Amino acid sequence: MATERVTVTLPVEMLEEIDRSERNRSRFVLEAVRREIQRRRREDLRRSLCEPHAETSELADAGFEDWAGGASRPEAEDLVDPGGGRAIRWDAEHGWIEAGK
Repeated sequence: MATERVTVTLPVEMLEEIDRSERNRSRFVLEAVRREIQRRRREDLRRSLCEPHAETSELADAGFEDWAGGASRPEAEDLVDPGGGRAIRWDAEHGWIEAGK
């Protein structure tokens, strides 16, 4: 991965906190930035699922048959295996887990 040098200004107390737990400040900041980007992406996805864009609200309300279109035709039955996979659900504390747990 290509890198570029940047200057970041932080309070002295924050640097002391970082230095107590990590020798490499750059690595610490990089990991923190990655986590924050992932957190924001998850939040954006959550927000878009709760409040779909007006142009996609019809798609969000459509059932699987409408979405899959021709997948329910006999000649397309090998495209979707309704018995395949396993039921999952989102748990705020543990992420995606098997349904029923």
